[in-house]
Amino acid sequence: MNFPNPTHATSSPSTSSSYTLTHASPNFKRPMLLPQAICTSQKKSLCSGAFVEPYVNSNHVKSYITSGFSPQRSEAQSLVSNQSLNKHAFSVEALVTRTAQDVSETTLNGDDKIGVLLLNLGGPETLEDVQPFLFNLFADPDIIRLPRIFSFLQKPLAQFVSVLRAPKSREGYASIGGGSPLRRITDAQAEDLKKSLFAKNVPAEVYVGMRYWHPFTEEAIEQIKKDGITKLVVLPLYPQFSISTSGSSLRLLESIFREDEYLVNMEHTVLPSWYQREGYIKAMSSLIEKELKSFDSPKEVMIFFSAHGVPLAYVEEAGDPYKAEMEECVDLIMEELETRKITNAYTLAYQSRVGPVEWLKPYTDVTIVELGKKGVKSLLAVPISFVSEHIETLEEIDVEYKELALESGIEKWGRVPALGCEPSFISDLADAVIESLPYVGAMAVSNINARQSLVPLGSVEELLATYDSQHRELPSPVIVWQWGLTKSAETWNGRVAMLAVLLLLFFEVTTPDSVFHQWGILMSSLR
Repeated sequence: MNFPNPTHATSSPSTSSSYTLTHASPNFKRPMLLPQAICTSQKKSLCSGAFVEPYVNSNHVKSYITSGFSPQRSEAQSLVSNQSLNKHAFSVEALVTRTAQDVSETTLNGDDKIGVLLLNLGGPETLEDVQPFLFNLFADPDIIRLPRIFSFLQKPLAQFVSVLRAPKSREGYASIGGGSPLRRITDAQAEDLKKSLFAKNVPAEVYVGMRYWHPFTEEAIEQIKKDGITKLVVLPLYPQFSISTSGSSLRLLESIFREDEYLVNMEHTVLPSWYQREGYIKAMSSLIEKELKSFDSPKEVMIFFSAHGVPLAYVEEAGDPYKAEMEECVDLIMEELETRKITNAYTLAYQSRVGPVEWLKPYTDVTIVELGKKGVKSLLAVPISFVSEHIETLEEIDVEYKELALESGIEKWGRVPALGCEPSFISDLADAVIESLPYVGAMAVSNINARQSLVPLGSVEELLATYDSQHRELPSPVIVWQWGLTKSAETWNGRVAMLAVLLLLFFEVTTPDSVFHQWGILMSSLR
């Protein structure tokens, strides 16, 4: 997907600086802000010669009906928006649900056994867990993608990379207490969600399924079967959908469901993204508002949204809606803050990139340095894609990025905590579960062209079938095979070199008359 270069317009006099305003995402009515395009939040923004209205209804699951694009948009904007919709939007009806109270009173009967499956990444709980956790992570083809001809190397490569990265990762986990707190926090969220559902007259069991560490999704599914659950709501704890997070977990679920007769017959539905929900937006806004008050001059603080990154090819070639959903999420939060008279400058960047391929830009570390050069003195980091504290908030943001910010001339640093078990957030998750119950096992489909979350409510099979009907497989990070000093050549040459090293290491270990042995470089006692 290749969009035209975004046009720029000078920010209005009401902005706090002379930064420019960029229409970064043609999917949405309100412009997104990049590091070179930082401004204050405004009710109406002038972009590409047209007024763009802010999106008002942020309660995603509760309404499922969203307005069309602004009629004032320019012809060029209209073309780009329609192309984007054709690329991303799914033909799933904009559903209208009843209130949580109505649902709990009318859709449940005494024979129903309700279950909620919370999906999350998982994390090593001890330093000994780090290397096997990394192996599970890198063995996932949604994380490290090899050309199909080299797919047999997925696990050997995962083993090689995990062993290589484990020492550095252990240092990071040691600095935050010797392991990830993700399981403990997620278990607490599950317990609080169960209590909240019970308080809303919906008795339900809540399960935790981690993708790469205990309790694995398979373990959670086995318990669901033992408990005789008849209606299951699958709720990934990622506010925005991505191939590499919610998508990876759902693909695993699809393979589990396909092979089990009990699961095939169990009614279920999935909420793959819920960043538009009013409760989530208000909870995030409240945390930001609270942290701003800790600064001496709250109005001068730059709000810095840092999201986990994904490879650029996921978005441009595979149609991953993550970037679009992230940008709209930031817009909705800033609109909510604006209602509270908070109009600080803000920006969005992406962290945690690995490997030689290009990831979503702007990068968090690069952006922090640029902000320091531009004279920003106070920065409030917001981990926008995380609802639980873990290595990327406690070590990467709190230690690495904080040190980088101070070295770059930023004098005052703050960080918004992850939502965790914040009561209004948990209560809204409970409402999301309740509101989805009428659609468990009964999804309607039509061709309504409505502006809604790019990944609609649905079952595992329907969601992935809809997605895969347009994008049959993830693309290689570099499409054109080139040789020489080109960007794609560097990537492909690196792949070939890595393959050669892996093969060399394999033969050195398994062959008695290896080259290194004959040269006397590798002693027999060491092999």
